[in-house]
Amino acid sequence: MSDLPERFGLTWPGKAECMRIIQTSSLGTLVPMFEESVDFDNTQNVIIEGDNLEVLKLLQKTHYGKVKLVYIDPPYNTGKEFIYPDNFRESLANCLRYSVNEDTDGRYHSNWLSLLYPRLFLARNLLRDDGVIFVSIDDHEVHNLRALMNEIFGEENFVAAFIWQHSVQPKGYTNRVSLHHNTIMCFQRSKAFALVPLARTEEHNKNYSNPDNDPLGDWRTGDVRNSLYRPNLRYPVTTPNGKVIDPPGNGWRWSKETMQSKIDSGEVVFSADETRIIRKIYLATVGGRAVESIWFGKDVGTTRDGVSELKKLFGGATPFDTPKPTALIRRMLKVGGVGPDDLVLDFFAGSGTTAHAVLAENAVDDGHRRFILVQLPEPTERNGFSTIAAITRERMRLAGAEIGAAPQLGCEALDGGFRAYVLS
Repeated sequence: MSDLPERFGLTWPGKAECMRIIQTSSLGTLVPMFEESVDFDNTQNVIIEGDNLEVLKLLQKTHYGKVKLVYIDPPYNTGKEFIYPDNFRESLANCLRYSVNEDTDGRYHSNWLSLLYPRLFLARNLLRDDGVIFVSIDDHEVHNLRALMNEIFGEENFVAAFIWQHSVQPKGYTNRVSLHHNTIMCFQRSKAFALVPLARTEEHNKNYSNPDNDPLGDWRTGDVRNSLYRPNLRYPVTTPNGKVIDPPGNGWRWSKETMQSKIDSGEVVFSADETRIIRKIYLATVGGRAVESIWFGKDVGTTRDGVSELKKLFGGATPFDTPKPTALIRRMLKVGGVGPDDLVLDFFAGSGTTAHAVLAENAVDDGHRRFILVQLPEPTERNGFSTIAAITRERMRLAGAEIGAAPQLGCEALDGGFRAYVLS
């Protein structure tokens, strides 16, 4: 029998090495790429080419506790994906040669956990107390990601596991389940974070009307019953003409005193025959719409919408597979409470959807939200681009120019530029 203490938690071969990596200082430096930048001297936006682990270490010195929202779309560990190296001092070609995480590897899950752990740990340090992080993932590692983030951020800071409908059309195969969703894991930095309700639309307000010309405006009926059995809330209600209305099975929603106050204020009224009571919920008092756990493609876009956005920018070309739609990231910015002057970080930048979404939000309210993107110069041969990082920069050149040329959006002084750096 082992004498070692047993405790509940997530462990894997290589976890101890993760802590050593976190505590090792970066010897890298960021070198400006003036020719790749747009409005270098005036912009507040940054795109960094290099290994995100080393960049996150460098950002500890300059951006500790300054980021409002982090979004990342890391490798999903599907068995053939590139896994970022943990030693950027080696040549990129050497790193790529041994950095594909085969699903036949005995440390298949361990390799992925060792990839994410130090990066999420360092990202947490960069968040403000009222900050929030969103991480996209699919079914391959969703269970491990939840456990990993529980450990780093604390179970008490779990916000939600949002379900995003990334596709609508059924797949061509019939011998297994056709998957149409990814999970977006959301954790807050601390209890200082507040989830922001969504704006209401005409569709959400269609059930409100004012058939009785109530001076308080449009209203809809609400439930007056208790969802649980509460014997202390089972009391009769006497109508103005002396009729008695018996309580529902579980009891009323409120105490007798509260019920009377709502009758006196007009929030609770009686039907014409005085056989039931009616609760009025006024549109003017409901505020925003609650954030729901399922994000449908019709509301936040699908992968196909993300591809269409890229095609529009790149003249019909699609230099990047499965890009996220900007509407999805804009939903995160809204519910995450990203204000007009806040900072957003994405250190698995891909094609740059996060930054594109930030610019789109700024164009709506004339905001000055800033972004930091980090992308490894992973080789590619798509549409004449040599690396993914080159695609990231080109997208932001095109997006900045497109949004900046649309004054009808109401943006007078859009910062559509970025300072480009390379990790050296």
